Amino acid sequence: MQELKKQLEVLLASYFRECSDDFPNGKMEASESPDFIVKLKNSHRLGIELVRLNPGSAVPLDESEAEQNAVQEELVDDARELFEQNSNEKLFVKFLFNKKHPLSAERSLAVAVRAVTAIRTSIRNRNMRTLFYLVIPTEQLPEGIDEILVLHHPGLETSVWECSNNLGISRNVVEDIQNSIEKKEEKLRLYKKRQLESYWLLITTDRLRGQRNYNIRNQIANQNFHSGFDGVFLFDLFRSHVFRLV
Repeated sequence: MQELKKQLEVLLASYFRECSDDFPNGKMEASESPDFIVKLKNSHRLGIELVRLNPGSAVPLDESEAEQNAVQEELVDDARELFEQNSNEKLFVKFLFNKKHPLSAERSLAVAVRAVTAIRTSIRNRNMRTLFYLVIPTEQLPEGIDEILVLHHPGLETSVWECSNNLGISRNVVEDIQNSIEKKEEKLRLYKKRQLESYWLLITTDRLRGQRNYNIRNQIANQNFHSGFDGVFLFDLFRSHVFRLV
């Protein structure tokens, strides 16, 4: 399990590197405490620690939502099994479902089949020896699925297919970001024992979503975050969008 965790960290850090304008040139190596060290050309070393945004402010699911989640999870499991019947490619796949069009258990397998067809089509001409990422849009998917994120890294040895926002959706993104920073702030003293020149914190989230009339991006932009890290970043995986917070 620890090995798979590190493989996913490598995939996400590499994805972040591709999407970030702030990422410096240098060789990135997997490490521990922090998760990665980037060796820069000026002999400086940058440490990067990863953490997933934990929606501690999420509303608990009611009975109908819990039932729908079970249907979605079974659909994702079926889709992975169908895909792997005819393919050895290892992918990191996230399904973003549409709450306005709930799925029935009876329709689930047919939707999984169509989703797998869309995934196979989307990766058909991709180079499996390099990192790639893509989002399959709504118009290419069956009703009930908004988008599918597909990531691949040649170092990924085990496929991971899952529902997006499977930890829940934040009611208060700013508060959850602050909690994520504080959680890692406690370990920053440990990281600094490596005596690196600078340290970054990368917070990943499946998809930033908000209620009507609540612009999450404006909330983040208007908030002053504080940290002992030299840089703190929020990374929206579905949108490939990086927000620098510190």
